[in-house]
Amino acid sequence: MDPLAELSAEVPHLQASFDPVSVFGGVTQYIFFMIICWIITLVVVLVVGKKLTLIPTNKFINTVEYGYQFVRNDMGEGIIGQGFKKHVPFLATLFFFILVSNFVGLIPGCKPPTGTISVTWALATISFVYFNYYGIKAHGGWGYIKSIAPSGLPVVMVPIIWFFELFSLILRWLTLAVRLYGNMFAGHMVLGIFALASSVFLMAGIENIDIVSGILTVPWFVLLIAMYALETLVAFLQAYVFTVLSSVYVSLATSSH
Repeated sequence: MDPLAELSAEVPHLQASFDPVSVFGGVTQYIFFMIICWIITLVVVLVVGKKLTLIPTNKFINTVEYGYQFVRNDMGEGIIGQGFKKHVPFLATLFFFILVSNFVGLIPGCKPPTGTISVTWALATISFVYFNYYGIKAHGGWGYIKSIAPSGLPVVMVPIIWFFELFSLILRWLTLAVRLYGNMFAGHMVLGIFALASSVFLMAGIENIDIVSGILTVPWFVLLIAMYALETLVAFLQAYVFTVLSSVYVSLATSSH
């Protein structure tokens, strides 16, 4: 058994395992786990909301409350500024749902909803509709359309800059979806490859009674643990980045510029 050849042969199967598959009634594994993550997020919010105290004594409740304050102060007040309070529930919902989804994906056998472009595209669409809605609400329909281009430009430059700014506005929709999906999918592929390599080299060492293959299992396993720790950080960072960008887009849409 050649471990490298075996690893090369198994990688396409690993990649195929991430393809959407119907589990029941046309519901894919990603949609199924999206529902699970939504339930987890809802339960956490409801339970923590009922047990809030002036001086928190429960570490879990204290962590969730800190997460909410983090969204409120850093992403809401710090970025949007005046009138930020009405946007905090939306931003907190985005942050906690994406965070829960990313962490659930780290559990072996689970498929993160954020690991498929359809779910991240839906999240990006919700964010896109949200900040454009509040932009129209703040400036009016025609006022918002005009505000896409910065004020104070020479008249001849307005159509050109407006077109590029409109293109940039649409790109926000695309990049929100692709950035989250790409990072989560790539991370889980790397974890899968390292786990597969550890298994293949271990089995080669056992079947061939090959000490070298057995020893090579160790660095693959160490890399797997290191990548797992890194992916835990990435899971948080991607929830943070998505929410921060949504907050920035709300600020840009609603402010006078």
